Amino acid sequence: MTSPVRVLLVDDDALVRAGLRLMLGGEATVEIVGEAGDGVEAESLVAQLHPDVVLMDIRMPRQDGLTTTEHLVSRPDHPEVVVLTTFDADDLVLRALRAGASGFLLKDTPPAQIVQAIHRVRAGEPMLSPSVTQQLIQAVSTRTSDPRQDRASSLVARLTPREREIAAAIGEGRTNADIAAAMYLSVATVKSHVTHLLTKLEADNRVQIAIRMHDAGLL
Repeated sequence: MTSPVRVLLVDDDALVRAGLRLMLGGEATVEIVGEAGDGVEAESLVAQLHPDVVLMDIRMPRQDGLTTTEHLVSRPDHPEVVVLTTFDADDLVLRALRAGASGFLLKDTPPAQIVQAIHRVRAGEPMLSPSVTQQLIQAVSTRTSDPRQDRASSLVARLTPREREIAAAIGEGRTNADIAAAMYLSVATVKSHVTHLLTKLEADNRVQIAIRMHDAGLL
């Protein structure tokens, strides 16, 4: 039997944490291992508890969720971070994903989708609320600075034609299984390509692969 995904809840509102714990507590495939009320406490608990996934609020005292995400993903064997917030502003979505978050969900996301997000990011696949996906694409395409475009284009130039094709599919939100079926490849082969893409594009996760492709103007 597969072990449940270990999850740390990070939110400065105790009622929100209690709600999340109640909502996720009955899910056998998820284990809530701890709670933190701000980013400083979250970093300490991650070091102690080694969760697989952190559900992270953005606006918190002492240290916000974006700064905390940057600190966490810089660690070896870091947990995946899913930003869970009431805000869906373009700049917050982009800042969270560029900080290394593997997902961005609104707090009104249905429980089943939050559970799905936990499992998807644990498996190395990003998860965005449908309501923010189009915002992400539009924001990146209209607000990207020239230096960022130049860097992304330089990184993408390292890719083989097949790698570009797979990177573009990732940018469209396709899973490894979807890509494998569409390109007549095995899932293992797609995973191998994704590993190469992470290295060549200097990305921490699949979301950042998508951002590189957007920045380079290829999506």
